[in-house]
Amino acid sequence: MALQEKLDRFKKQQAKCQSTLTSIAASKTSNQRQKHNPAPAAASPVPAIKFSNDTERLQHINSIRKAPVGAQMKRVIDLLFETRQAFTPEQINEVCYVDMRANKDVFDSMRRNPKVKFDGERFSYKSKHDVRDKSQLIYLIRKFPEGIAVIDLKDAYPTVMEDLQGLKAAGQIWLLSNFDSQEDIAYPNDPRVPIKVDDDLKQLFRGIELPRDMLDIERDLQKNGMKPATNTAKRRSAAQMQGITPKAKPKAKKTEISKRTKLTNAHLPELFQKLKDS
Repeated sequence: MALQEKLDRFKKQQAKCQSTLTSIAASKTSNQRQKHNPAPAAASPVPAIKFSNDTERLQHINSIRKAPVGAQMKRVIDLLFETRQAFTPEQINEVCYVDMRANKDVFDSMRRNPKVKFDGERFSYKSKHDVRDKSQLIYLIRKFPEGIAVIDLKDAYPTVMEDLQGLKAAGQIWLLSNFDSQEDIAYPNDPRVPIKVDDDLKQLFRGIELPRDMLDIERDLQKNGMKPATNTAKRRSAAQMQGITPKAKPKAKKTEISKRTKLTNAHLPELFQKLKDS
C-alpha cells in the first residue's frame, strides 16, 4: 500500500510539472508572435486642409460673374475698345472672366449694343465712323465741308486725337470750338483751293455782331439756307433730362464814374456831365 501511494504522488507531481512546462512553452510562443507581428501604430492625425493659393483669383472671378449685367457688359466693351480686336465668347471669358455662354442676358445685350459688332462668332468694337488711320481720317473729314463733330471721331481708333492735332498743325483741317457748347468741330482745309480774303472784307466780317444765344445763330443760318453743324435745342433738352443746368453767363459790370475816378479824357467834357451834376 505504501508503495502504491508513493507511485500515485509521483504521477501527480509529474502531471503538475508537465502542466507547468506546457504553460511556459505557450507563454514563449505568444511573446515570439508579438515580436514578429507588432501591434499597429496609432493613426497619424490628418493634416489640415490648406486653401489654394488661387483662392483670391477665384473669388474675384466669382464676384465678376455675379455682378449686374451692365457691369459685365462694361468690362467686355472696355476690352474691345482698348484692344480693337475681335474675340470669341470663350476668349472673352479667359481675358476678363465674363462668361457670356453661361449668362444669356449678357450675350443678348452685347449683340444688340450699338457699340458692338457681332459677326456670328466674334465680338468687336464698333465706332461711329469706320476709320483706322490718319489717311482715312482726312478722307472722312473732307466729306463733311460743313464740319464734323470731334466727339464723333474720338472712339474711331486709339490715336485719333493725336492725328487730328497733326492734321491741324499741317494746315489740312481747322479745329474750331462751338460758341455755345465749346465742342470742337473739324473742318476740311483743302490746300488745292487757296483763298485770299481782302482786309476790307475781314473787317466787315469781324464788325458783324452775332447773337449771344446759339439758338438764334442756328435760326439765322437756316433762314439763309445753311445747315447748322450743331443742334443746341436737342443738346439742351438732353442736358435737362440728365439734370444738368446750364451755367449762367456773368454779366459785365457797368463802371460808374465817381469823384475819385482819375480823369484821363478831360478833352471830352460831355463824358463828365453826370459827375458835375452830382
